[in-house]
Amino acid sequence: MDFDFALVLVIAVAVTGVGYVADALFFAKKRQRAVSAFLNQPQRSAMDVEVINQLEKEPLWVEYSRSFFPVLFLVLIVRSFVVEPFQIPSGSMLPTLKIGDFILVNKFSYGLRLPVSNNLVVEIDDPERGDVMVFRYPKDDKVNYIKRVIGLPGDRLRYENKVLYINGEPAAQTFVAALPAGNPNRKLLRESLSDVEHEIYNSLQPGQNMREVVVPEGHYFVMGDNRDHSNDSRYWGFVPESHIVGKAFAVWMHWEGWSSLPSFSSVRVIQ
Repeated sequence: MDFDFALVLVIAVAVTGVGYVADALFFAKKRQRAVSAFLNQPQRSAMDVEVINQLEKEPLWVEYSRSFFPVLFLVLIVRSFVVEPFQIPSGSMLPTLKIGDFILVNKFSYGLRLPVSNNLVVEIDDPERGDVMVFRYPKDDKVNYIKRVIGLPGDRLRYENKVLYINGEPAAQTFVAALPAGNPNRKLLRESLSDVEHEIYNSLQPGQNMREVVVPEGHYFVMGDNRDHSNDSRYWGFVPESHIVGKAFAVWMHWEGWSSLPSFSSVRVIQ
């Protein structure tokens, strides 16, 4: 079963919130009444302070609710509506994003969405061509994918001989280098999408062409920058607007795995 962190977080906030409110409205007052009743007793002893402390003592569930609710609530708000971190698990976005990059995703660029249900509640902006976008995989909405937005609603797209055609016009490509050294079957290119310039990898081996498609309303066509090694819209179709998570805007850390130390030397804005 896939781990749904957003759902777990919402449940944790709800449980601790109910505990926090229930104590404030009922149980704290009950403890105060018990202390008042004790203090009104005619006979007092040297044990009064210890008894009062015992009567005022919060149950363990109240301590946990009071401690964790504000923190969990803040995390929920920030993660759901402001920014969320992700880790890049594959090389489909090379050379832009490397395996092990930790990225930040702007959650309000494309509108505010409710956690778990992902329903849009406040419209802000729509994805633009060239954006690096995180979305829920249409074939399994519990899995997050990251790709570059290539086609907007209404666009006509085709991919032929490693060249992308948008509304009949080829996307400009400029050869940069054969990379990496010792691997002559891959080349680095600079591609232009509207006002966005970014780098892509293309294999020198023949690739699969894609016949012209039209992006439906409310959907987007996405591709990986590692064009010959990306599972994207060419193979499984369009991304519905309802599956959008947010816009990736920065790399804040790189960590290849437990055998290495995290590195902050690759901090950069995502283009």
